[in-house]
Amino acid sequence: MIDFSALWQREWQIKQQNKVQWLYPLVLFLIIITLFPLAMGTEPKLLQQLGVPAVWIAALLSLIMGMENLFRPALDNGTLAQLVVARASIPTWVLVRLIVHWLTSAGIVCLLAFLAMPLFGLTSQAAIALSASILVGSPILLCLSAIASSLTVSLKNGAVLVPLISLPMQLPVLIFATGAVGQFTMGLNGYPILALLLAGSILAVIVTPFVIAFSLKLAWLS
Repeated sequence: MIDFSALWQREWQIKQQNKVQWLYPLVLFLIIITLFPLAMGTEPKLLQQLGVPAVWIAALLSLIMGMENLFRPALDNGTLAQLVVARASIPTWVLVRLIVHWLTSAGIVCLLAFLAMPLFGLTSQAAIALSASILVGSPILLCLSAIASSLTVSLKNGAVLVPLISLPMQLPVLIFATGAVGQFTMGLNGYPILALLLAGSILAVIVTPFVIAFSLKLAWLS
């Protein structure tokens, strides 16, 4: 059996070897939130209104980017087969891979979201609420994209299908998250919405590894 620490060390080393690949989504995020104010003009009220949705859309696109390669290399190079032969827990491996991917994508985006203060003129309270909403809402987005990636892992054009499958399910998260930030901006209580997103993320993190493990085993056997 391969324990959690061994899987974590292995996945983290693989991620470190492909630094350029996981930098692409972060660069995309920075490009979107930088160009958006330039395209919308310099009207302060308009920028403040569109700042939160723009940052969340950028976070969503950066999180989806590269998801088609989350499990495909493991299937192609025999890693998945080795894990099955070694009697490793596939759900645990999936969970470790998702955590590592989240730390190098959404985890950093949570910090980069504070750039919305100078770019969109957001207050510090709104920026903190925005970062918190990404923190508690992004795991749901990641899990939905990961499930879509596992369902299309054996398809030739799976990269095109991943966003088509995941985006309709991810839109409610974006709506709730931006709504929570709006509540804080108006001086209202947005904590119930953040708590709802946190509960959804916890549930998604618990269930998703088993769903993906089942899907990957079917893809490996086929």
